[in-house]
Amino acid sequence: MLLSFYPHTMKYGRETLAVCQRILIELLRRRRSLIFWCIFPFSVLFLSGFILAERAKLSIAQAFEFAAPSTLVGAALFFSCLGGSVATVVSEREQQTLKRLFISPLSGTSYFLGIFLAHSCIGIGQALLVYTIAAFWNARFQGSLLLGSLIILLSIISYVGVGFILGTQFARRTEDVNALVAAFGVPLLILGGAFLPTSLFPQTLLDIAKYNPIYHMNVALVGVSANGYSLDKIAPHFWFLCVFAVFMVAGGWLSYRRMLSVERRL
Repeated sequence: MLLSFYPHTMKYGRETLAVCQRILIELLRRRRSLIFWCIFPFSVLFLSGFILAERAKLSIAQAFEFAAPSTLVGAALFFSCLGGSVATVVSEREQQTLKRLFISPLSGTSYFLGIFLAHSCIGIGQALLVYTIAAFWNARFQGSLLLGSLIILLSIISYVGVGFILGTQFARRTEDVNALVAAFGVPLLILGGAFLPTSLFPQTLLDIAKYNPIYHMNVALVGVSANGYSLDKIAPHFWFLCVFAVFMVAGGWLSYRRMLSVERRL
């Protein structure tokens, strides 16, 4: 049984890597998207860091320690992993890539995983970029690197899953991408504390924010990165993200399968 399972696993692995490589190469050729995805988090981190240093009377290093995690989950990962995955799904549909998938030996599972892996690579690259810039101002990651990496990975998984759901169910043209991201995303970013500290929120907004995954991403990563918290102190936020990530992957997969069945009939 193991012998029969191994070839299928290798086949899915090769196909997944091939799809991931194709998407990343296409992004490298266009370059502009990657440049903008670098400029945007740098700008937000720079502004947030110096505003925090001035208004909260923190040292530059401390200000960037608090600004880096919020910038990463609220600016970098949101627009590259969620907005990017929506744009990729819509672009692949417009370019008739899905039609070609039906007559090729490539499996739908490998295609889904390949897109997922490509945007995960972009998200990991942005995480390294944000913390490298923060380190330039002597900011340090105070907590467990393993726990922080898990939170970042769960955030990437959640965003890509949501991106698949939005891209397959609500976006039909490239023009729809910006409207979707703005309508669904920007209010959630503000409510999640990405641009304004949650300490400024009234209690009513804090009660609503507890249902917002970005709020949990932000609080968990700030706690580990800037305050050095252990898992015990961020447990509710961490487990919320674990459950949410599983549901978003499942939802993204089901939405993707539904899109394939619709495309076959067209």
